[in-house]
Amino acid sequence: MARYLDVHPVDPQPRAIGQAVALIREGGLVAYPTDSGYALGCALGNQEGKERILRIRHLDERHHFTLVCRDFAQLGQLAHIDNAVFRAVKAATPGPYTFILPGTKEVPRRLLHPKKKTVGVRIPDSRVVQALLDELGEPLLSSTLILPGHEEPMTEGWVVKDELDHLVDAVIDSGECGTEPTTVVDYSDGTPVVTRVGAGDPTPFE
Repeated sequence: MARYLDVHPVDPQPRAIGQAVALIREGGLVAYPTDSGYALGCALGNQEGKERILRIRHLDERHHFTLVCRDFAQLGQLAHIDNAVFRAVKAATPGPYTFILPGTKEVPRRLLHPKKKTVGVRIPDSRVVQALLDELGEPLLSSTLILPGHEEPMTEGWVVKDELDHLVDAVIDSGECGTEPTTVVDYSDGTPVVTRVGAGDPTPFE
Protein backbone atom coordinates (compact mmCIF):
# COMPACT_ATOMS: atom_id res chain seq x y z
CA MET A 1 0.00 0.00 0.00
CA ALA A 2 1.40 3.40 -1.01
CA ARG A 3 2.14 6.00 1.63
CA TYR A 4 -0.05 9.09 1.17
CA LEU A 5 1.76 12.37 1.85
CA ASP A 6 -0.38 15.52 2.05
CA VAL A 7 1.94 18.44 1.24
CA HIS A 8 1.31 22.19 1.16
CA PRO A 9 1.71 23.48 -2.44
CA VAL A 10 3.57 26.68 -1.54
CA ASP A 11 5.34 25.81 1.70
CA PRO A 12 5.96 22.04 1.61
CA GLN A 13 6.42 20.48 5.05
CA PRO A 14 10.06 19.34 5.46
CA ARG A 15 8.98 16.18 7.30
CA ALA A 16 6.75 14.97 4.46
CA ILE A 17 9.37 15.87 1.84
CA GLY A 18 11.99 14.03 3.91
CA GLN A 19 9.80 10.91 4.03
CA ALA A 20 9.38 10.93 0.25
CA VAL A 21 13.10 11.42 -0.36
CA ALA A 22 13.96 8.62 2.09
CA LEU A 23 11.74 6.28 0.07
CA ILE A 24 13.41 7.39 -3.19
CA ARG A 25 16.88 6.80 -1.71
CA GLU A 26 15.78 3.34 -0.54
CA GLY A 27 14.82 2.38 -4.09
CA GLY A 28 11.19 3.46 -3.98
CA LEU A 29 8.95 4.79 -6.73
CA VAL A 30 6.98 7.97 -6.00
CA ALA A 31 4.03 9.61 -7.78
CA TYR A 32 4.36 13.38 -7.43
CA PRO A 33 2.57 16.49 -8.74
CA THR A 34 4.21 18.91 -11.16
CA ASP A 35 3.14 21.94 -13.19
CA SER A 36 2.19 19.47 -15.95
CA GLY A 37 0.22 16.79 -14.16
CA TYR A 38 1.50 13.90 -12.07
CA ALA A 39 4.79 12.16 -12.76
CA LEU A 40 6.43 8.95 -11.61
CA GLY A 41 9.91 9.40 -10.18
CA CYS A 42 12.79 7.34 -8.79
CA ALA A 43 16.51 7.69 -8.21
CA LEU A 44 18.76 7.90 -11.30
CA GLY A 45 20.48 4.61 -10.54
CA ASN A 46 17.29 2.70 -9.76
CA GLN A 47 16.97 0.18 -12.58
CA GLU A 48 14.03 -1.58 -10.92
CA GLY A 49 12.26 1.76 -10.52
CA LYS A 50 12.74 2.41 -14.22
CA GLU A 51 11.27 -1.01 -15.05
CA ARG A 52 8.30 -0.37 -12.76
CA ILE A 53 7.53 2.88 -14.60
CA LEU A 54 7.62 1.05 -17.93
CA ARG A 55 5.24 -1.63 -16.60
CA ILE A 56 2.77 0.89 -15.14
CA ARG A 57 2.64 2.85 -18.37
CA HIS A 58 2.87 -0.19 -20.70
CA LEU A 59 5.92 1.24 -22.45
CA ASP A 60 8.97 -0.43 -23.97
CA GLU A 61 12.68 0.21 -23.53
CA ARG A 62 12.67 2.86 -26.27
CA HIS A 63 10.71 5.25 -24.04
CA HIS A 64 12.52 8.56 -23.58
CA PHE A 65 12.72 9.15 -19.83
CA THR A 66 13.07 12.66 -18.42
CA LEU A 67 15.63 13.85 -15.90
CA VAL A 68 13.82 16.38 -13.71
CA CYS A 69 16.30 19.01 -12.49
CA ARG A 70 16.31 21.50 -9.63
CA ASP A 71 17.84 24.37 -11.60
CA PHE A 72 19.64 25.34 -14.77
CA ALA A 73 23.07 24.56 -13.30
CA GLN A 74 22.01 20.96 -12.66
CA LEU A 75 20.50 20.70 -16.13
CA GLY A 76 23.77 21.95 -17.63
CA GLN A 77 25.65 19.04 -16.06
CA LEU A 78 23.45 16.55 -17.90
CA ALA A 79 23.06 18.08 -21.36
CA HIS A 80 25.30 19.78 -23.91
CA ILE A 81 23.92 23.26 -24.62
CA ASP A 82 25.38 25.78 -27.06
CA ASN A 83 24.82 29.53 -26.68
CA ALA A 84 21.69 29.78 -28.87
CA VAL A 85 20.04 26.80 -27.19
CA PHE A 86 21.12 28.10 -23.78
CA ARG A 87 19.22 31.36 -24.24
CA ALA A 88 16.05 29.64 -25.48
CA VAL A 89 15.97 26.99 -22.76
CA LYS A 90 16.90 29.46 -20.03
CA ALA A 91 14.03 31.76 -21.03
CA ALA A 92 11.52 28.89 -20.81
CA THR A 93 12.57 27.48 -17.44
CA PRO A 94 11.28 26.77 -14.93
CA GLY A 95 8.13 25.84 -16.78
CA PRO A 96 6.07 23.12 -18.48
CA TYR A 97 8.63 22.13 -21.11
CA THR A 98 10.73 19.03 -21.72
CA PHE A 99 13.85 19.48 -23.83
CA ILE A 100 15.56 16.68 -25.74
CA LEU A 101 19.28 17.48 -25.75
CA PRO A 102 22.58 15.65 -26.30
CA GLY A 103 23.54 14.01 -23.02
CA THR A 104 26.85 14.48 -21.21
CA LYS A 105 29.01 11.77 -19.64
CA GLU A 106 27.18 12.47 -16.36
CA VAL A 107 24.12 10.68 -17.73
CA PRO A 108 24.14 6.87 -17.34
CA ARG A 109 24.40 5.29 -20.79
CA ARG A 110 21.21 3.26 -20.29
CA LEU A 111 19.24 6.53 -19.93
CA LEU A 112 20.42 7.95 -23.25
CA HIS A 113 18.62 7.40 -26.54
CA PRO A 114 20.47 4.38 -28.01
CA LYS A 115 21.16 6.03 -31.36
CA LYS A 116 21.01 9.78 -30.81
CA LYS A 117 22.64 9.75 -27.32
CA THR A 118 20.11 12.34 -26.21
CA VAL A 119 18.25 12.77 -22.94
CA GLY A 120 15.06 14.54 -21.90
CA VAL A 121 15.50 17.24 -19.24
CA ARG A 122 13.17 19.67 -17.54
CA ILE A 123 12.84 22.11 -14.63
CA PRO A 124 9.24 22.23 -13.33
CA ASP A 125 7.73 25.40 -11.92
CA SER A 126 6.61 23.71 -8.70
CA ARG A 127 7.56 24.44 -5.11
CA VAL A 128 6.89 20.83 -4.17
CA VAL A 129 9.20 19.45 -6.86
CA GLN A 130 11.87 22.02 -5.98
CA ALA A 131 11.69 20.94 -2.33
CA LEU A 132 12.02 17.28 -3.33
CA LEU A 133 15.03 17.96 -5.52
CA ASP A 134 16.69 20.19 -2.92
CA GLU A 135 16.43 17.41 -0.35
CA LEU A 136 17.44 14.65 -2.77
CA GLY A 137 20.48 16.50 -4.12
CA GLU A 138 20.25 15.00 -7.61
CA PRO A 139 17.80 14.87 -10.53
CA LEU A 140 14.83 12.50 -10.53
CA LEU A 141 14.41 9.90 -13.24
CA SER A 142 10.83 10.60 -14.29
CA SER A 143 8.02 9.96 -16.70
CA THR A 144 4.67 11.74 -16.98
CA LEU A 145 1.95 9.67 -15.30
CA ILE A 146 -0.26 8.93 -18.29
CA LEU A 147 -1.98 5.57 -17.86
CA PRO A 148 -2.41 3.15 -20.79
CA GLY A 149 -5.33 4.19 -22.98
CA HIS A 150 -5.27 7.78 -21.74
CA GLU A 151 -3.84 10.87 -23.44
CA GLU A 152 -3.69 13.26 -20.47
CA PRO A 153 -1.67 12.93 -17.25
CA MET A 154 -3.32 12.11 -13.94
CA THR A 155 -3.95 15.28 -11.95
CA GLU A 156 -5.56 14.36 -8.61
CA GLY A 157 -3.65 12.76 -5.75
CA TRP A 158 -6.53 10.71 -4.36
CA VAL A 159 -7.22 9.23 -7.80
CA VAL A 160 -3.53 8.34 -8.21
CA LYS A 161 -3.60 6.67 -4.78
CA ASP A 162 -6.73 4.73 -5.68
CA GLU A 163 -5.41 3.57 -9.07
CA LEU A 164 -1.78 2.84 -8.18
CA ASP A 165 -1.97 1.95 -4.49
CA HIS A 166 -0.03 -1.31 -4.90
CA LEU A 167 2.20 -0.16 -7.76
CA VAL A 168 4.01 2.82 -6.19
CA ASP A 169 5.55 3.38 -2.75
CA ALA A 170 4.22 6.89 -2.10
CA VAL A 171 1.80 9.44 -3.52
CA ILE A 172 2.42 13.12 -2.83
CA ASP A 173 -0.71 15.27 -2.90
CA SER A 174 -0.34 19.05 -2.88
CA GLY A 175 -3.88 19.82 -4.00
CA GLU A 176 -2.66 21.92 -6.93
CA CYS A 177 -1.36 20.36 -10.10
CA GLY A 178 -1.03 21.19 -13.76
CA THR A 179 -3.54 19.50 -16.04
CA GLU A 180 -1.63 19.27 -19.35
CA PRO A 181 1.58 17.39 -20.16
CA THR A 182 4.72 19.32 -21.02
CA THR A 183 5.46 20.74 -24.44
CA VAL A 184 8.37 18.69 -25.81
CA VAL A 185 11.09 20.47 -27.80
CA ASP A 186 13.67 18.28 -29.54
CA TYR A 187 17.11 19.86 -29.97
CA SER A 188 18.79 16.61 -31.09
CA ASP A 189 20.12 18.27 -34.24
CA GLY A 190 20.66 21.74 -32.78
CA THR A 191 17.44 23.14 -34.27
CA PRO A 192 14.22 23.13 -32.22
CA VAL A 193 11.48 20.74 -33.32
CA VAL A 194 8.26 20.76 -31.28
CA THR A 195 7.28 17.08 -31.03
CA ARG A 196 4.40 17.53 -28.58
CA VAL A 197 2.32 20.62 -27.85
CA GLY A 198 1.25 20.75 -24.21
CA ALA A 199 1.06 23.28 -21.42
CA GLY A 200 4.08 25.31 -22.58
CA ASP A 201 3.63 27.86 -25.37
CA PRO A 202 5.36 26.33 -28.44
CA THR A 203 5.62 29.66 -30.28
CA PRO A 204 9.20 30.54 -29.23
CA PHE A 205 10.42 27.24 -30.72
CA GLU A 206 8.51 27.21 -34.00
